[in-house]
Amino acid sequence: MTDTLKISLALDRYDRHFPFFDGTVKPPAGLELDVKQVGQSVALRDGIDRHGRMIHHNEFDVCEFSMSSYLMAKARQMPITAIPVFPRRLFSQSQMWVHPDSNLWHPRDLLGKKVALSSFQTTLSLLAKGDLKFHYGVPWEQIHWLMTTREKVGFTTKPGVRLDFIGNSGNLGVMLENREIDAFFLPHPPHSVMSGQTRARRLFADCKAEELDYFRHHGDFPIMHIIAVRAVLLDQHPWLASVLMDLFSQAKTLARSYFEDPNWSQLLWGRHYFETERELLASDPWRDGFSQNHANIERFIRYSHDQGLIDSVYPAETLFAPQTLDS
Repeated sequence: MTDTLKISLALDRYDRHFPFFDGTVKPPAGLELDVKQVGQSVALRDGIDRHGRMIHHNEFDVCEFSMSSYLMAKARQMPITAIPVFPRRLFSQSQMWVHPDSNLWHPRDLLGKKVALSSFQTTLSLLAKGDLKFHYGVPWEQIHWLMTTREKVGFTTKPGVRLDFIGNSGNLGVMLENREIDAFFLPHPPHSVMSGQTRARRLFADCKAEELDYFRHHGDFPIMHIIAVRAVLLDQHPWLASVLMDLFSQAKTLARSYFEDPNWSQLLWGRHYFETERELLASDPWRDGFSQNHANIERFIRYSHDQGLIDSVYPAETLFAPQTLDS
């Protein structure tokens, strides 16, 4: 590395990414980072979010990117490649919302109901539908799905699936309160619900216990996002994949050290919660690397194929830069 390579890096401002924004993560000589805060559904450009700006316009060199859309992009040989770093994760159980006065308390109660999603292929949508079928034994095909955003990668819906576009996810809180829909599954619940302006409750009475059971059963905290790199950049600079993995590892270690200060977070018991979570979970829920996430990745591939988003179940190894497969 004799000449300096300058790359753009599009991330959301999670605590594990703070070190990129404040400069406490230092790239090695020969590499310069242009770190951009680009939210998933904010900072739109021409109505297109971060994932669309990456996949359709090659706007960033490196980008936090949808796991589901990435599975579809690789199946269609689009020119991006990932490294096994997973900066956003969610359980599906906490993201299933229903009317507080409804008699819906279990996934089986959703059969035949109207359930709103972001897009059909949004990673949380993929995970939730897959969990309904394979974890709870509830066929997602027997639910009427309503989409609020357009799909980023084209696909053909499975025969018999009821899928309609309604637009504007910001209205879902009102639609749920008015019983125009029965439930919604979203990675970012509507502001009206989060602020208490409209009433909603989670499907599961004790979603934390449900998620802990899920973690113990599957052994992982489900992936939402990966780190995608323009394929041509890795072709030209194959060393970049390992360097990026090291930088994200440094950032995660620094972010975890924040909690050594009992008053780092504005949450009064933030440090106590940190300690409780560490006691409850047998392994690091935020672990990166290919081998430790192999089963998680394979589950997403199986879900994606079952939902008609990809044509075949392909090896997980094909998703990542070869230099990172021993991680």
